[in-house]
Amino acid sequence: MMVFDRRKSILEAAEKSFSMFGYKATTMDQVAKIANVGKGTIYTFFKNKEELFNEIVTGMVKEMRELARNSINEEDNFFNNLHRALYSVLEHRKEHQLAIKLSQEVREIGTQAAIDALALVENAILAFLELEIERGIDNNEVKECDPSLTAFLMFKMYIALIFDWEKSHQSLTKEEIANHFEFYMMRGIKVEQ
Repeated sequence: MMVFDRRKSILEAAEKSFSMFGYKATTMDQVAKIANVGKGTIYTFFKNKEELFNEIVTGMVKEMRELARNSINEEDNFFNNLHRALYSVLEHRKEHQLAIKLSQEVREIGTQAAIDALALVENAILAFLELEIERGIDNNEVKECDPSLTAFLMFKMYIALIFDWEKSHQSLTKEEIANHFEFYMMRGIKVEQ
């Protein structure tokens, strides 16, 4: 006999609702209906919509961290590891329905909870990158630099190559992104004399 996990059911229903309607338009009534539980049952597990939402966003961040960690191969070099990790995390974000809906809500309405959620995701990615850059410096694979600023620049370049470029150009393949990233970020455009 399988035990019905109400908390898990509520979380899954809430993620579905937030993904379909966004943070602002999701109600506890909708979540209860999708989860097939009474609204009061939700409040036995979560104080309010914010707490429920935060739990889901925290889960999404954990998922992305795990993806990034699993992309790292100790045998491979810094650049290949970083490219694999960044690409997999951003591709996941690009295809993750909740992340898509939150980005749309931020653009269209500017809901603070959606802004905060996306900032949490971005900060987790930046923290991961910063640690990897520090490891690259320690292993003499990366020149001495400000890891925080470098992580920020790398992240923004990837965002530009994966999301922004395709708004007005043909999408780049994974290999093209890796090549551009290596060219602009790792080697630079200056001609050596």
